[in-house]
Amino acid sequence: MSAARPTLGSLADDLASGRTTSRKLVEDCLTRIADPNGEGQRTFIHVDKDAALAAADAMDGLRKANAALSHFAGIPVSVKDLFDIKGQVTRAGSRALEDSAPADADAPVVARLRRAGFVVIGRTNMTEFAYSGIGINPHYGTPKSAWKREVGYVPGGSSSGAAVSIADRMAYGALGTDTGGSCRIPAAFNGIVGYKPTQRRVPLEGGVPLSTTLDSFGPLANTVECCAILDAVLADEPIKPLQPRAVKGLRLAVPTTVVLDQLDAEVAQTFDRALETLSKLGALVERIEFPEFLDVGIIGMKGGFAAAESYAWHRFLITSKGDVYDPRVAVRIMRGEAITVPEYIEIHAGRRSLVARAAARIAPYDALVMPTTANAPSRIVDLDDDEAFGRENIRALRNCTMINMMDGCAISLPAHRAGEVPVGLMLAQSGGQDRKLFEIAAGIEGVIRG
Repeated sequence: MSAARPTLGSLADDLASGRTTSRKLVEDCLTRIADPNGEGQRTFIHVDKDAALAAADAMDGLRKANAALSHFAGIPVSVKDLFDIKGQVTRAGSRALEDSAPADADAPVVARLRRAGFVVIGRTNMTEFAYSGIGINPHYGTPKSAWKREVGYVPGGSSSGAAVSIADRMAYGALGTDTGGSCRIPAAFNGIVGYKPTQRRVPLEGGVPLSTTLDSFGPLANTVECCAILDAVLADEPIKPLQPRAVKGLRLAVPTTVVLDQLDAEVAQTFDRALETLSKLGALVERIEFPEFLDVGIIGMKGGFAAAESYAWHRFLITSKGDVYDPRVAVRIMRGEAITVPEYIEIHAGRRSLVARAAARIAPYDALVMPTTANAPSRIVDLDDDEAFGRENIRALRNCTMINMMDGCAISLPAHRAGEVPVGLMLAQSGGQDRKLFEIAAGIEGVIRG
């Protein structure tokens, strides 16, 4: 990792040695956020400058007293606007919640970051109510992807600002959410790492829900190890050194069902090159049918869990304030109105079967490997048309959604080379295999661009 993209580990070492201070790190991030030529104004919905500087000074004081809350205390992180932060209004990227009362407590995941000494620098922009994989927000603006910024490409969603905050060094870790790829898609579109944990490991309280069945809270950062550190904090587990697994001998399964269909040429080329590299290094790469992925489309035919469960949460708010919703979000929420109770029960039964069968199919392998998204980032202006937006949104979400539906864990790694269109390579496993997946990803991370 270059000096331009420091890791949590390198920053922590710099803090411990006195080469830098938390205040210096926070001030540098605030300067980048405030840069009128940068993306800060679109990346953040709210910047907590005074509180962040006060927290930085507190962390520096504790470190001088040999009482640092953790090795990583003092490092600035961003928090998606979906999460409660005490004393702040949680807008979820929407105008409909602007007049809500400020939160009276931090969400558990925010509290855990603070307890480890991370400094919350601000709330990042997102797709309204997290309901899109593209990242466009008509209310607060759309932060541009790090790719060819002068052109203006979509950042991926729904954790759009989270990813851009990392890519532009406005923060060094980001808290996002992932219901169908909302950590992994923006990571792929911005050339960073995004992680979707096993859902049950991280508490969901204090976050505005999209789908209570599928929502997961996870990190975005510069490296696999950075994500592993943040994931441990979010899951309230000990932070342990990550031991990368050797590529040689890994059994990797490439599903041929659905997830390789209609790939953009750049995605297909980068993915095939990565597989070839892994094979040359001794990984056993096997292409397999994965019929469970066909069931995902059937289960979600009427909008699935996201439509049913978001409508249940929004039904009164959208009645009174539907005129201020993003129409592209409102129409997807309203699909849930037509889902009956028997149908909702049936999709739960269908998913339980899918989870069991998918776990059995993946069991002989160390990980599934697939492109994170079928598409490369689109130009923002090209998605003004609703039909084009709908098409690219489905293509962005399709592969990632498979893992949420099978109750798995997954990580997106940048697979492109310098100067190429950003493309993510996704590794996935069954639920509960998080540590194993991090070890595999750490071993693969440094070689797939070879």
